[in-house]
Amino acid sequence: MSQESFKSRLGFILVSAGCAIGLGNVWKFPYICAANGGAAFIVIYLICLAIIGLPILITEFAVGRGSGHSLVKAYNVLEKPQSSFHKFKYFGLVGNYLLMMFYSMVSGWMINYVVKSANGSLSKINTEQVANVFNNMLSNTGEMVFYTIFAVLIAFGICALGINKGVEKISKIIMLLLFILMIILAINTCLIDNSWEGIKYYLVPDFSKISENGLGNVVFIAMTHAFFTLGVGIGSMAICASYLNKQKKLVGESLTIVILDTLIALIAGLIIIPACVAYNVPLKSGPPLLFISLPNVFNEMVGGKIWMIFFFIFMTFAALSTMIAVYENIVASFKEIWNISRKKAVLINIPLMSFLSLPAVFGFNILSNIQPIGENTNLMDLEDFILSFNLLPLGALITLLFCVSKKGWGWNNFINEVNTGEGLGLSKKLKFYMTYILPAIMVIVYIKGYYDYFQNYSLSVRIFSMLIAVMLLSIIFYIANKNKN
Repeated sequence: MSQESFKSRLGFILVSAGCAIGLGNVWKFPYICAANGGAAFIVIYLICLAIIGLPILITEFAVGRGSGHSLVKAYNVLEKPQSSFHKFKYFGLVGNYLLMMFYSMVSGWMINYVVKSANGSLSKINTEQVANVFNNMLSNTGEMVFYTIFAVLIAFGICALGINKGVEKISKIIMLLLFILMIILAINTCLIDNSWEGIKYYLVPDFSKISENGLGNVVFIAMTHAFFTLGVGIGSMAICASYLNKQKKLVGESLTIVILDTLIALIAGLIIIPACVAYNVPLKSGPPLLFISLPNVFNEMVGGKIWMIFFFIFMTFAALSTMIAVYENIVASFKEIWNISRKKAVLINIPLMSFLSLPAVFGFNILSNIQPIGENTNLMDLEDFILSFNLLPLGALITLLFCVSKKGWGWNNFINEVNTGEGLGLSKKLKFYMTYILPAIMVIVYIKGYYDYFQNYSLSVRIFSMLIAVMLLSIIFYIANKNKN
C-alpha cells in the first residue's frame, strides 16, 4: 500500500466522483440526452454504463488498490514475470498531462466567469454582446494566461497539503457545495414559467427522435458517452483506489461512483434544458452552451445575476474537482519515479503545467491561424483528439487486458482483489464477457469513433486515419501478448 491513505470511505468516494464528474456532465450529456429521445435515451445509456463503464472502472480501481501505486509503478508490481505490460506504465501519465494542458485553461474560464458574473460584465446586455464577451476573453492572451495559471496554482496548492488535509478534505467541501448549488439551481429552473415544456423535452421519452436519428447511432452515442464519462484510461481512478483500504469490495464502490456521476449529469440537464426552452434560447453543446446560451438565459430571469454567479461557482467546483484528482495522479507519479517529496513534485509541476497549458491558450489568439486537424480547428482540438480518441480508450483497453490476460495480472488475481472485503462482489461467471466480449466492444467503439470523426474529410484522410487506428490497436495487442525480453 501507498504510505498515504484516505481517512474515510466517504473521502475516497467523493474524490473519485469528483474526478469522474467533469465538464462533459454539464455541457455534453444534457444536450445529447435531449436530442436523442430524453428518458428513452437515458435507459439506453444506463444499460451501456452497466455493460461498459462500470466494468472498466472496476478494473482501474482494482489495479490501483491491488498495487497501492499509480500506473507508473502498478504494472511492474502486479504483472507476471514474463509480462511486457510495464512498457505501458507512462501511458497514463502522458494522458494526464495532455488532459490538463487544455482542462486547466477551461477551468480558468470558469473562474474568470465567476468574476465576470459578479462584476456585472454579463448583465443587462444583448445576445450579441454576450457572445462578444466570450470571444474577447479568448482573444485576450494575458487574461487567458492569468486565469489558467491561477487554476493551476489552486489545484496544485490543494495537492501540496497532502491526501488527508488537502485532496480528501478540500474535495469533500467542494463536492458538498457542488451538490447543494446544483439542487438550488435545479429547483430555481423548475420554478420558472414554462419550465414544464423544457422538462418534457428533456425527460419524457420521445421515440420519434430515436427513429429520426437511427437506433444504431443513438446506441453508439450512449456507448461512447458511457465509455468516456467516468474518466478511466489514464490512471486517475487508479491513484484514488491506491489510497483505499480493503474493507469494501470494489463493485459497490464503483457502482456508487457511476450513480453519482449519472445523477450529476441528470441534474445538470434539469438546470439547463428547461431554462433554455422556457426562454427560447438555442440549445447547443460544448462551451457555447455555458458561455453564450446560459448567460442569455440568466439575463432573462428575475435575480439572474445571482443565479449566474451560483452557476459558474458550481462549474468552477466541477472543474476543480477533476483537476485535483488528475494533478494528484501526476504528483504521485513523480514521487514514485524520482523518489521525491510531495512538495517538491508540486513545485516542479506548477511551472511545468503552466508552460504546457500555453499552446491551448495561444491557439485561441496568437496561434489561431494554426488549424492542425482541419478547417476551424485549433491546438486545443488537436490535444482533445489525441486524448479523447486515443489515450483514453486505448488506456482503458490496456488496463482491461492487463486484468484479464494470462500475460498480465490475470483473471484470478483481478477477481480476488475486486471481491476482497464486504459488500457487492463481481461474479466469476463474467470472465468470458470481460476477457473477450468487452475488449471487442471497446475496439468497436474506438474504430467507430475514428470513423465518425473523419467522415467529412477526404477519402485519403479517412483511409489514413483508419490505418493509424488499426496500427495503434495492433501495437497494444502485440505488446500485451509479448513475453518480456
